[in-house]
Amino acid sequence: MDDVAQGPIHGDGGREGELWAAFTAVNRHFTDVIIQCFNEGDLIWIHGFHLMILPSFLTRRISMAKIGIFLHTPFPSSEIFRTLWCREDLLRGMLNADQVGFHLFEYARHFLTCCRRLLGLNYGMFPDSSGGHNLAIDTNGRHVSVTSIHAGVEPPVLHQVLNHSSTRDRVALIRNQFHGKVIFAAIDRMESLKGIPLKLIALERFLQRCPEWAGKIVVVQVGISAFERGDDYTKTRNEILSMVTNINSRWPGTIQFQECAESEMRLQQRMALLRAADVIMVTTIRDGLNLIPLEFTIAHLDALTEQGRNDGRKRGLCILSEFSSCTRVMRGALHVNPWKISEIATAFFQALTMSEDERMRRISIASEFVTRVTTQRWALAVMLDLKGVQKNEDAGKYAGAGLGLGFRLLGMDSKFNSLDANSVARAYRSAKTRLILLDYGGTILANDNLDQLQRFQFVKKSRPPSVPTEGLISTLKELCSDHRNIVFVVSGKERHSLTKTLCHIPNLGLAAEHGMFVSWPTPKVGGKRRWETLVPDQDRSWRSIATMIMEVYTSRTHGSYIEETEMKVLWQYRDADPEFGYLQSRELEDHLSNVLRGFSVDILHGGVEEGGYVEVRPKGVNKGVVSMHIIKNMEKIFNKGKLEFALVIGDDHCDEPMLSVMRQVGRRASEARIAKKGGQPLAPLPATIAQVDVSSCDEYISSNLKCFTSTVGKKPTAAANYLNDVEDVHELLESLVKVTTRETVHSGFYSVVDLKKMDESPTTPDRESIKFDAQTSWQRSLSMCQLHTPDTSGEPTDVRVSTNLDEYLGTMQEDVEDEDNFF
Repeated sequence: MDDVAQGPIHGDGGREGELWAAFTAVNRHFTDVIIQCFNEGDLIWIHGFHLMILPSFLTRRISMAKIGIFLHTPFPSSEIFRTLWCREDLLRGMLNADQVGFHLFEYARHFLTCCRRLLGLNYGMFPDSSGGHNLAIDTNGRHVSVTSIHAGVEPPVLHQVLNHSSTRDRVALIRNQFHGKVIFAAIDRMESLKGIPLKLIALERFLQRCPEWAGKIVVVQVGISAFERGDDYTKTRNEILSMVTNINSRWPGTIQFQECAESEMRLQQRMALLRAADVIMVTTIRDGLNLIPLEFTIAHLDALTEQGRNDGRKRGLCILSEFSSCTRVMRGALHVNPWKISEIATAFFQALTMSEDERMRRISIASEFVTRVTTQRWALAVMLDLKGVQKNEDAGKYAGAGLGLGFRLLGMDSKFNSLDANSVARAYRSAKTRLILLDYGGTILANDNLDQLQRFQFVKKSRPPSVPTEGLISTLKELCSDHRNIVFVVSGKERHSLTKTLCHIPNLGLAAEHGMFVSWPTPKVGGKRRWETLVPDQDRSWRSIATMIMEVYTSRTHGSYIEETEMKVLWQYRDADPEFGYLQSRELEDHLSNVLRGFSVDILHGGVEEGGYVEVRPKGVNKGVVSMHIIKNMEKIFNKGKLEFALVIGDDHCDEPMLSVMRQVGRRASEARIAKKGGQPLAPLPATIAQVDVSSCDEYISSNLKCFTSTVGKKPTAAANYLNDVEDVHELLESLVKVTTRETVHSGFYSVVDLKKMDESPTTPDRESIKFDAQTSWQRSLSMCQLHTPDTSGEPTDVRVSTNLDEYLGTMQEDVEDEDNFF
């Protein structure tokens, strides 16, 4: 489709595009100023939805800073928020902060639900550094704390304003103006969300049903001009003026309406009106922080004293909309649904006829919060939560990924770098015993599970899976042909899938269904492979029980389905509603745990970010266990020496056990080397890596072991490094093949060791390649990686054998120099 916007399409040019550009520009200006003022150890506290993407800009430049963002407006539900074209950018912007704050959990719940439904993230109670637990969102290896604390007011400041002479004079003036009447006050912005028309309709209904109160009450309605609201302000203002005129024509003097600018209704003017009023009204239909009811309560605290009770006024009551945030903390107020006119009309009547005891009780309950939770105490609580966030002050402890507003702060060391092919090749070249463990889908082959429809089609066998390319097959064959290599493809796929695509590669080991089935490398090509099980093949009657239970949950959960393989059963809910699917999965997990407790099975639960599934498989089966199993059987099956090189590559959560185990195996070898040399101990492994006892592998690994672990894609992982994509994996494997090819021939020289190996292994690829170089008309120049035509005099080319050590080592030195240029 044409990328040029044809009109003012939402989020695609036109007016919306201009507004978004202005929005991002403002956030960038804030970023520049904050960076200039920031000092190490400072806390950054952002306020308001206007700066929702500011954390994304800040973390890119000062990743070690502790950043909090507090929204003072309600957060919309996921059904509303998902209609925004920029929804992911806004959510990721907030999630790049370390703490997100709201006044009510109701607003926080909407935010949490949006993160789960739109980004597939999990949230829950996570342990903190002090031994407690905090509500947080788990994203990219980080925990973003979510705080719900309602703000308060400062009673000392308000009392000081109330006691000022000008305030007292203004109060007296208002009381004299409406002498003998009960004053209902309201201060609202002139916009539709404030519900002013609903209040006036309710007043009209109350006077119709209780005409005896006409002339005894007055509603002082102050409207704050909201020109920035455009048509909404104009429409609301016209509607209010029309209704005020209509009511005053029937009951003269009932409504005193005054419109003013916000600058004309500052704290001093506001407190004077609140002190003079008997009842405050807030009938908003959607509101964030509204401190007017709290200020009104402070203004009438003296109503609880003996003098206040005897002043003859029925004052101190609040009528609050249930859609205002302060309703949750002002429990002594009269709560109303502004959409139900009769409730507001009833609230008028209750406020006028309420008994003295009930009125005192309600004022006392309301005053409990406003005197206990002050603005200072609220700010201190939020800042202490932000300060308590577990974040390293070293900028080098964090890594970033993504471009533009898609930037994400990753909870991993910034030294988590791309796997260095040069280092791998050097270690590979010098090792005599090598182990290469490769995942299948997503690692050496494009992942078929990226699309949910494709995943479903593969499960139902209505779509053929991807197959390896000829280039990949050739690379694997070359690696497997090296007698020093042990190459395994460790996959979650079934045996027949791996056999179908990889059985024609000699000396390639296969591990199917996460290591449940193992087929050791064999030179035989095609035909049936011999498989052994990682754990004893015991009673399988649990499968029918698990399937039957899963069918019940499938019928109750739209979008879920069952996937069965030879040794495991999965209930997939990735296509179901995220919230309902997760709840059903927890119930299913609990149900299966109770029913199958007598069977030797593991019940695994993968969250939404892991695809969303509940799996039942034989106990003790995962890729980490099978990797240890392979190491322990190397000497017995392959007659190999101790392991000197290991390369392990995976791409998803199923590969994490293998990456974790092999990283710890390599670490033990490094610790042994350091201990022997008396060097400094290694830094501890990241806390996210599951600790496994790998000491049983010690006798099978060399102290010189060089172990490389890598995941595909930059993300939180147990691996030490990453490769960007499947193409990078192919390039790395091809570079190892070139190392093997280069070290076979030393520019025409062969050592006695080489010839002895040729005699011992007459069918090895090394000898075949030697014959090729010696007998054909082509010879490869290893230093220039080109083909040259040798002397074609007709005489056979003799294989030159180095006759002394100096000549042989000199040739090797030249190769090392060539290798530096090559890599």
